[in-house]
Amino acid sequence: MLNEDMATEPLAVVGMAGRFPGANTLEEFWALLSEGRQGVREVTEEEFLAAGGDPADLEDPSLVRVAAVLPDADRFDAAFFGYGPAEAELIDPQQRVLLETAYHALEDAGYADGHGDRVVGVYAGAGDSRYYSYNVHPRHAGEPASVGLIHAATANSLGTLATRLSYDLELTGPSVSMNTACSTALVAVHTAGEALAAYACDIAVVGAVSVDPQAMLGYRHVPDGPLSPDGACRPFAADAAGTFNGDGAGVLVLRRLSDALADGDRIRAVIRGSAINNDGRRKVGFSAPSPAGQAEVIVAAQVAAGVDAGTVTYVEAHGTATRLGDPIEVAALTEAFRESTDRRGYCALGSVKGNIGHLGAAAGIAGIIKTVLALEHRAVPPTVHHDAPNPLIDFASGPFRVPTALEPWTADGPLRAAVSAFGVGGTNAHVILEEAPRLPEPPKPA
Repeated sequence: MLNEDMATEPLAVVGMAGRFPGANTLEEFWALLSEGRQGVREVTEEEFLAAGGDPADLEDPSLVRVAAVLPDADRFDAAFFGYGPAEAELIDPQQRVLLETAYHALEDAGYADGHGDRVVGVYAGAGDSRYYSYNVHPRHAGEPASVGLIHAATANSLGTLATRLSYDLELTGPSVSMNTACSTALVAVHTAGEALAAYACDIAVVGAVSVDPQAMLGYRHVPDGPLSPDGACRPFAADAAGTFNGDGAGVLVLRRLSDALADGDRIRAVIRGSAINNDGRRKVGFSAPSPAGQAEVIVAAQVAAGVDAGTVTYVEAHGTATRLGDPIEVAALTEAFRESTDRRGYCALGSVKGNIGHLGAAAGIAGIIKTVLALEHRAVPPTVHHDAPNPLIDFASGPFRVPTALEPWTADGPLRAAVSAFGVGGTNAHVILEEAPRLPEPPKPA
């Protein structure tokens, strides 16, 4: 049993918001997850051509015309945030979507209209902007071309992602933008947790976003590559053949658990601990996964959380549905779990990528939000497209199983879960969550 005295102070998730393919609200997201549906859809010929596609590409057998997009990602309530139309047009849709989502998360937490003397930090991530180009329309802003181009470049820089939230939402704590590829969101959660533990801030707004303005062009499938040949992602399945890219945004509002309890905040879930590391050169190539690196970060997160793996009964995996990547991930998870438990088949395993695809920098925030919703509903959603297990994964002797239908979630103690994200280049992250504490019932009036 791991020593709980070694654990850091837990964090409370006191607010949450997200927009994902096929789900513009968290209620719609839970419905999509619990019903085992996909948020991906086919792209019509008309939509493909309207997005700028080459008519000749319609005959290309390698072109997969599917998209997992956010409806109205091109819309923005500019007036609400004090932007004029021309200025708003220059801003990367990723920044616009994340700004709106952050406001809704603060609203969910009860801090949208003010946070008193509490210092609020921002930790946010996104992929590279695909919106900016040198033919952005500087003349629309009524400025010389050189000035307009500078504004356009600034409005599409990852460096201004977090600071835009801080400025527009009047937040004065640390404001940090980051990108560690696919692990960005979980690294942001971990970094925010360190800042809260160090009292660098009292509240942390943590989010990530991925919006590709060219998503309606589909993608090209390359045999043995990471992308699915048919627009379906099949985590841990025998016919797994890759994932597909998706758009999405999610934001958490975090506080130290003791402060959230003292102030009477609504607590949606608890983050018990987290860890990050890097593979170094312990793998066959820069973009390859490392079983050693993954296993080490999982054990480190369990130590930080002060929990025994035997009490973790759901893992939201990175789960990219590549035939070799999934077995490596499950082998690393098994190695880490075997440090503290020898139980078999007790822990459910899932991946939200089967529902909404790979959100890149925002992949981990989708996984955390899914897991918080599952904790709140005390139910484990199905993993879609899982007709038969990957034969390279030894489920029979390991701790894990893959649910294929919505299951009630019970445990002898508090429900606990874990979320993994592994970035290209080797930055790994793992987070341990727990259901919200059950508070005593208020006394009934005499």
